[in-house]
Amino acid sequence: MQYIGTFVWSFLLISLLNYVVSAVQNVHFDFMLGVYLSLAVSILVFVLGALIPAGPAPEKH
Repeated sequence: MQYIGTFVWSFLLISLLNYVVSAVQNVHFDFMLGVYLSLAVSILVFVLGALIPAGPAPEKH
């Protein structure tokens, strides 16, 4: 479920950002660009989540 939620939120936020930026720059809105970018961001979030340790850092004496 976390994978679906991450993709949905990244899709919504990146598509919104893509729409606003294309409107401000007065260029054509490309829907598929938002889909591809949201897939890339979702994969990046999954990889970063796997690399970051889950537990607290051990104390050094």
